[in-house]
Amino acid sequence: MDAATGRIVIVGAGHAGVEAAEALRREGHEGAIVLVDAAPDLPYQRPPLSKEYVAQAGPAPLPLRGPSFYSERRIELRLGEAAARIDRARREVELEGGERIGYDALVLAVGAHGRVAACEGADLDGIIGLRTVRDAEVMRERLERAQRVVVVGAGFIGLEFASAAEDRGVPTTVIDFAARPMQRVLSPAMSARFGRLHTDRGATLVFGEGLERFESDGQDRVGAVVGTSGTRYPADLVVVGLGVVPAVALAEHAGLRIDNGIAVDETLRSSDPAIFAIGDCASYPSAHWPGRIRLEAVQNATDQARTVARSILGRDEPYTAVPWFWTVQAGEKLQIAGIARPDMGTVVLGDPSTGRCSVLGFSDGTLVCVESVQAPADHMAARRILAGRRRPTIEEASAEGFSLKAFAAAAG
Repeated sequence: MDAATGRIVIVGAGHAGVEAAEALRREGHEGAIVLVDAAPDLPYQRPPLSKEYVAQAGPAPLPLRGPSFYSERRIELRLGEAAARIDRARREVELEGGERIGYDALVLAVGAHGRVAACEGADLDGIIGLRTVRDAEVMRERLERAQRVVVVGAGFIGLEFASAAEDRGVPTTVIDFAARPMQRVLSPAMSARFGRLHTDRGATLVFGEGLERFESDGQDRVGAVVGTSGTRYPADLVVVGLGVVPAVALAEHAGLRIDNGIAVDETLRSSDPAIFAIGDCASYPSAHWPGRIRLEAVQNATDQARTVARSILGRDEPYTAVPWFWTVQAGEKLQIAGIARPDMGTVVLGDPSTGRCSVLGFSDGTLVCVESVQAPADHMAARRILAGRRRPTIEEASAEGFSLKAFAAAAG
């Protein structure tokens, strides 16, 4: 594609889409850039929704960029206009209103949808998921007058909301089919620490408990959650945090390859070389995971956006950025570098029960993940180590006096 004249259409104006538009200009693209999104709002920051905005009653999330950002960079922002269809033969995106926009390259940054509770009573008032600022507004308002909260799902979003309810002294129960908090992403040691944090603040955590149905209070509002064990958990506010499903309908209807998301190669190209996918909707071959993976993280979205800009402009390079994540719960910030694996061995630095600590995870003797609480220097060192060629062995990490910061400095 001619970098000076090609038109690039980006569908999705979240972190990935906005960063892709900016990166294209930064990398020298001079042609048209069209950014399309079904939401009417100026694109805004998503992480604060479950953190500062609900948990701390903070201000509304800030825009990702100010209004002048788009005009100054000649980015055509089409808000409130959903993409309905991709015509690959003509290289056009058709909007719901019928307008067609031609493209030389198309970037799908369409994100993911909250997994819906498909059970009896799921349409009762008082049952809420969290994907948009409007969801967060409803959550915050309902929480102010809630008498009893049930959270379905002990992942990041569910436990961040549970923390907000605990802050307000609202009796809170969290149920999850898994065996422990944040089981999919955390080591047992760190999972246990955060479980204790919540129970020490009055929350009840119930594991090995699935969702059977919701019961009405007799006035079309939720009155209780019934688990698969038959146990009834009274509630006048229920937050559903069952994870997300990648938004693949647009790509699937266009005949693109789907594999736990829109399947892309290491340069983030889909099965159509003119179409790319990034962020929560894309699965890719990772340098930090054995096989294809799809990640739901702002870091992944923004780093992939920078890579895709270079790929579109003919400067192909594999996407190899180290994944990292964070959550704030019960006043503690957990930072994770790398991706935890179910079978990993661990080495603990510090005190995992209450104090500053990091849990190092090893798979086949190789460091793959570091979880840190109250240890930002460990987190930054871990990201440097995982991005480099030299990693500590489990024996080195187990030696008395081992320091991630010192190892990262020595490894260069």
